[in-house]
Amino acid sequence: MVEEARDAGEPIAERTAWRICSQNRLWSVFGKKRGKNGKVGPPVHDDLVERDFTAFVPNQLWRSDITEHRTGEGKLYLCAIKDVFSNRIVGYSIDSRMKSRLATTALSSAVARRGEVAGCIVHSDRGSQFRSRRFVHALNHHGMVGSMGRVGAAGDNAAMESFFSLLQKNVLDRRRWNTREELRIAIVTWIERTYHRRRRQAGLGRLTPIEYEAIMTTPASQAA
Repeated sequence: MVEEARDAGEPIAERTAWRICSQNRLWSVFGKKRGKNGKVGPPVHDDLVERDFTAFVPNQLWRSDITEHRTGEGKLYLCAIKDVFSNRIVGYSIDSRMKSRLATTALSSAVARRGEVAGCIVHSDRGSQFRSRRFVHALNHHGMVGSMGRVGAAGDNAAMESFFSLLQKNVLDRRRWNTREELRIAIVTWIERTYHRRRRQAGLGRLTPIEYEAIMTTPASQAA
């Protein structure tokens, strides 16, 4: 609220914003990720990150994970890929089945959006989708480097936890979803309209992911 007011030419103190929100019973929402990432097995990649989730340019380090939610037709799975540089969700895939295709489709969408990605590290857990032959082949095809964290490493999960927590409270738990399609549309709309363009993040200097990339990268290196 503080940043929105400043942008509108009406600066207010953070304490004033807090009081207004409190009086109107407006609260930020957070939650915990729900879902599983399939069978956990031996890594097919070394841990190249070692819980140091920092990136200084786009397409240097991506983080991927999977979450799920129930609908009246059954579960719907989301595989999302986040660019650690700007916290932008550069690729995602939504499906009724949690197979290797879910992860490879998300990777393909990220590559299509970002363009030149050779050398980018893609870090994930040891879920079977990320250990699959199909996913490893896709990484190699695009000149990307796979990385896998330790089993149960909380620091590894934290890189995606904040995004899934926001999604959980702002979309998934807002109502009952009768069909997979209506939930799919709601997820895509929230990612593209709200998370990318309206949700300001403290770690980005109170900018949105789109604003951060526009300011911190040169026009030649920006991706749509």
